[in-house]
Amino acid sequence: MSSELPILYSFRRCPYAMRARMALRYAGVRCELREVVLSNKPAELLAASPKGTVPVLVVRHGDRADEVIDESLDVMLWALAQRDPESWLDVNPTQANDLVAANDDDFKIWLDRYKYPGAQDGAAAVRDDARLQCERFLAVLESRLQIHSFLMGDALSFVDVAIFPFIRQCASVDREWFEEAGYERLPQWLSGFIEAELFTQAMRKYPPWEAGNEKVIF
Repeated sequence: MSSELPILYSFRRCPYAMRARMALRYAGVRCELREVVLSNKPAELLAASPKGTVPVLVVRHGDRADEVIDESLDVMLWALAQRDPESWLDVNPTQANDLVAANDDDFKIWLDRYKYPGAQDGAAAVRDDARLQCERFLAVLESRLQIHSFLMGDALSFVDVAIFPFIRQCASVDREWFEEAGYERLPQWLSGFIEAELFTQAMRKYPPWEAGNEKVIF
């Protein structure tokens, strides 16, 4: 097996990259971090994954072809397969996958419309409607947190980490509204993540990567 560290192409503020970094940090997987400027994507990123999104994890095997993982959830699951000290994967897989899919496939669409309603006439109505649609998912999370401390039970799981960055984005659009919307458990759950060392470590700032730069080990 190669002793070379995996390469992680990332962008600090991207929620997909955020959850991947948190999982890698939790699992204790050290990586060579390459922070990407999305408006000027390096050729090395595009060569590894032509779709040009982040995160991209390049696992180097040395004696055989590199393994490229370019979906954030797959990066998370790969990291947890290496080491999962607090059993983040010990959840009902069907329920877990359904909840993450609801976040990634539906909530994210409405979240983007809520964040970026445009500048045209009627933008306020677009934003209000998008927020109403977002609230359908927020209500699902709130109902789960009324029963347990975390989304899948009384222990933290990969589902919480996969969804948290998107709820953080939603809350940040209008913090006053989020805090006064009547959610009891959801803001507490969110604050717990934001204040956690795992998140603060994953959110450290690094300069943009360029070929020839000194390696940054994450």
